[in-house]
Amino acid sequence: MNYKTISELNRDILAWIPELPRDINVIVGIPRSGLLVANILGLHLNLPITDIDGLIDGKLLSSGRRPLKERNQLVKGSKILVVDDSVHSGYQMSKVQEKIRKRDLPYRISYGAVYALSNSIDKTDIFKEVLPMPRIFEWNLFHHGIMKSSCVDIDGVLCRDPSKEENDDGHKYRQFILNVAPNIIPTRKIGWLVTCRLEKYRELTEQWLSKNNILYDNLVMMDYNTREERIRAGNHGKYKANVYKKVKAKLFIESSRGQANEIAKISGKPVVCYQGDSKIIYPNRLSILKKQTRNYSKQFLNSPIGFAKRGFKKLNRELR
Repeated sequence: MNYKTISELNRDILAWIPELPRDINVIVGIPRSGLLVANILGLHLNLPITDIDGLIDGKLLSSGRRPLKERNQLVKGSKILVVDDSVHSGYQMSKVQEKIRKRDLPYRISYGAVYALSNSIDKTDIFKEVLPMPRIFEWNLFHHGIMKSSCVDIDGVLCRDPSKEENDDGHKYRQFILNVAPNIIPTRKIGWLVTCRLEKYRELTEQWLSKNNILYDNLVMMDYNTREERIRAGNHGKYKANVYKKVKAKLFIESSRGQANEIAKISGKPVVCYQGDSKIIYPNRLSILKKQTRNYSKQFLNSPIGFAKRGFKKLNRELR
C-alpha cells in the first residue's frame, strides 16, 4: 500500500518544480485536492492561484476573487498550469479539460498531477511520480473508500484523549465521552471502531458517534469492569492487533506510536500512526511472507487446479 503524507506531498512538489515550465503565470487547482497542490505550488513559486470556476470567470482566489484583468495577471496568451494531486482513471482530468476547452479561453493551458498511474500519464502534460495502486493520501484518508475496510481508534484519532482529571472512570469521564469535540468527522462509513474504552461505556460512545454523524459497522470495546483492571492488563496494543488480525480490514488507524508499532508487528498488516507526521508503519517482510505462504498453501489445498490457473493468469499479465 502506497501512503503519502502532506509533508511528503510538499517534498515531492518541491522536487517537481524544476521540471515545470518557467513561464507559468497562474496555478489552477482542481477541487478539492488539487487546490492543496495549487496552494503549495503558489506559495513556493510566489504565483497567484485560482480554481476552475475562477479561471473561467477570470478571478483569483488569492486576491479576494477580484477580476484578473484588474491586476493585469492574465492577458491573452498567459501560461496557465491546471493541477490535481493525482490521476487515477483520468476521468476527472478529462472532464475538467473538456469544460475548459468549451470556453475557448485565450490562454496557453497545460495540465499536471503530482502522482499518476502508468496507464493514466497520457491524461496529463506533466506529472511528478508514478504511484501504483493501492494508494491513499493523508489529506483525504477519512474521505476515502478504504474506510469501510479499516479499523480506527477513537481517542486520539476521532477525538482527543481524555486528560488525567477527566479519566476518572466516573462522572467526569462520562461527561468527556458525551461532550468531547470531534477532531475529524469521516465522510465514509468506518468498518471497525476499535477502542480501549470499556464495554460499560458503549451506550455513551454510541450516543456521541450518532450526535457527530460518524458512521460505522462495528464498535469493538474492551471487556473489563474497571479502568484499573484495564491498566493492570496492559495489553492495549495486543488487544487491537488481535482484533485487526481477526477481521478482514486492510488498514488500522491508531494515535499511539508505540501501539501502532505493536499492532503492525502482531497483525502483519499496515498501520497509519495518526500522530505528528502521520506515518504508515508496515509489518516486517518476514511476517508478510509467512502470511502469504499460509494463504497460498490454503488456496492450493482447497483447489490445486484453481490455484494453478490463477498462477498462470498472473504470470501472463506480468509478461504483457
